[in-house]
Amino acid sequence: MRPKAVLIIEDNHINMKLVRTLLQIGKYRIFEAVDAETGIEIAKEQRPDLILMDIQLPGIDGFEATSILKSSAETRDIPVVALTSYAMDGDKKKAQEAGCEGYICKPINTRTFIDKLTAFFRDAKTGGANDNR
Repeated sequence: MRPKAVLIIEDNHINMKLVRTLLQIGKYRIFEAVDAETGIEIAKEQRPDLILMDIQLPGIDGFEATSILKSSAETRDIPVVALTSYAMDGDKKKAQEAGCEGYICKPINTRTFIDKLTAFFRDAKTGGANDNR
């Protein structure tokens, strides 16, 4: 069985390295983008099993990028999980409205991160999961 593929869209190199390391430990295939435009192209080309989307990105933000992905027949079925440290009131609701199946706040809890991802894969067709489980 082929390992699940995860696309990380994250502009902070330290956060990217942390997420990449955790995903490598979890034996996931990894694709990376430092901006939404590149991430959208990679999603269309590679069709990952999950997208981890930073909200605060240069150019198109994560909410708009998720809306673009969810409006495309090529990518609408790929679960998107918002991954952000910029947790403002209402951001979880905005993420859901944009089409995110879940929301993980930074700093990332390295002990539970992989378990949370497993829940997003499992729950993608039933409305997702979030970090408040």
